[in-house]
Amino acid sequence: MSRAVAINVAANTNLPGRRGPVYPDASFVYVPIPEREPTTEPVATYADLDLAAYVPDDAVDLPVHLDPEFGGVLGREAYTYGDPHGVKAGPLSRLEPGDSLLFYATLTVAGDDGDRADWLPPDWGSFLIGEFRVAEVLTGDDYRDADAATRARFASNAHVRRDPFDASVLVRGDPDGSRLFDRAVPLSTPAAGAEANRLVTDLSNDSGKGPWWRRVLRYDADAAAELRSLLDADPADWLA
Repeated sequence: MSRAVAINVAANTNLPGRRGPVYPDASFVYVPIPEREPTTEPVATYADLDLAAYVPDDAVDLPVHLDPEFGGVLGREAYTYGDPHGVKAGPLSRLEPGDSLLFYATLTVAGDDGDRADWLPPDWGSFLIGEFRVAEVLTGDDYRDADAATRARFASNAHVRRDPFDASVLVRGDPDGSRLFDRAVPLSTPAAGAEANRLVTDLSNDSGKGPWWRRVLRYDADAAAELRSLLDADPADWLA
């Protein structure tokens, strides 16, 4: 049975200085962080990707670190993710085909207070926003030693396009089981963004104490199966 790992991605109050929005109907906007390293070719800016309205004014013309990339989203065709940091790279390198790599982001609750759904936290929260059903995992050394055909499968990844290449791990999602969600699935309680709900405290290995929204969340096979059953459920079922 397949397992799942969930990691934090996307725009936040540090980079580029604002979170993406989530709306009362659970729709949201995926806003990646800016690209901070040299690249082998020009990289699209927030303005180029029609994301200028969701970042601070001084970030509009910054290049975007579009990682993870989702097929059919922001002009991308593949599903890849790369990471240079050991705290994430270790758990990700142990994923196997069929496992799930889940992505979560901190999002700002948009709309007037009167429009806020009862499952949403007051101001901001953490939400699952997408999933890769894992097709292939490479360490950085695996990629460096790989043949041309293998490298080509990761050619669009943001870390592959950095100069120099810097990923400690690369993950490719199966297009048939990978997607950016239509609706954000809350990991926070309705009481507060910093308060973890049962998808964290009951299903993952994490206690939900401290800054859990920055940590890697691990789900064993049974927990991953229950979590997947909720991804397309009605919002009322997410916290039941």
